[in-house]
Amino acid sequence: MLLAQISDLHLDGSERATRRATRTMEYLRALPRTVDALLVTGDIADHGTEAEYEAAARILAAPFPVLPCPGNHDARPAYRKALLGEAPAEGPVNRVHRIAGTAILMCDSTLPGRDEGRLDTETLAWIDATLTALPDGVPALIAFHQPPVELHHPLPDACRLEEPERLAALLAAHPRVVAVLTGHAHTAAASTFAGRPLIVGPAVTWTLRMPWEGDRPADRDQPPGLAFHVLGEDRRLTTHFRTVL
Repeated sequence: MLLAQISDLHLDGSERATRRATRTMEYLRALPRTVDALLVTGDIADHGTEAEYEAAARILAAPFPVLPCPGNHDARPAYRKALLGEAPAEGPVNRVHRIAGTAILMCDSTLPGRDEGRLDTETLAWIDATLTALPDGVPALIAFHQPPVELHHPLPDACRLEEPERLAALLAAHPRVVAVLTGHAHTAAASTFAGRPLIVGPAVTWTLRMPWEGDRPADRDQPPGLAFHVLGEDRRLTTHFRTVL
């Protein structure tokens, strides 16, 4: 299975944000081998307006499945209405997709009005029930916005996932989960969480500079980034990072 992942588009109606997201999607649509799905791990809109999600729906249109989850800049009612075509509602936006024999759980880790994230009791129960209901032998990936581990930069570390131990305890009961995928940090990163690979997808809008790279945290000159994830028959996840020039 070949997946692409993009994150943090921050579509705000500006020419810059629109151009970067559009160029990224053009690159993905032109690949000689079509991806099995595209994961969009949050902060799709910058202000959470319906107009931003209407633009996102146009930009993200593709001949392959596009699987989004919300980020801290997203607003659930407008996200549901203008991006998903559903009735607006405030509850968590959790969806499971079956792609190439794998279950992909796109989870809502947002706390309305806050940059920090948390998988609330409702979402954790949904993850547990969804994984339990899967047939034997079906691997799973879990994706949400805020990383559950320290990334060694004060900006994302100040607003990462709260209470990660609750998710870790849940994953201990579900060995079918191959990896955890997130966004939010605006830097491509690889770590581990609960004994699984943790992959943080790069951002489309701007790139985070780490403390050892200088005092300027936001590099707006770097091109948009994306990740390709290959899940082999042995359930080994291999990730390749790319920039879109």
